[in-house]
Amino acid sequence: MNDLFTWAALGTIAGASAATLLATNVIGGLIGPSGDKLRKWIAIAIALLLSYVTAAFADDAGGEKWVIAFFNALVIFSAALGVNQFPPGNRQATPTQVASGREPRVFRSWV
Repeated sequence: MNDLFTWAALGTIAGASAATLLATNVIGGLIGPSGDKLRKWIAIAIALLLSYVTAAFADDAGGEKWVIAFFNALVIFSAALGVNQFPPGNRQATPTQVASGREPRVFRSWV
């Protein structure tokens, strides 16, 4: 069981990003299709929670750790959900879009 998630792993960007992505998808799946619009808000809440909990355990940092924790949460959120997936033109087509002939472009902008 120690090979899955540990407290030390959750304190890293990779571990926190994986936990954020996993928790967001599980919670969104439990909510159902109506939860699709909430996924980004769920993800930012989880990223903020993980980042601030990690900052709370950091003994060697000063008061600036709370500001840094906010930016770390943004990094976790971006890594978990993918920053380049936000503009609607960059999202992959759903089966409904493909069936209706609205397939995505082959080359998509990353910005």
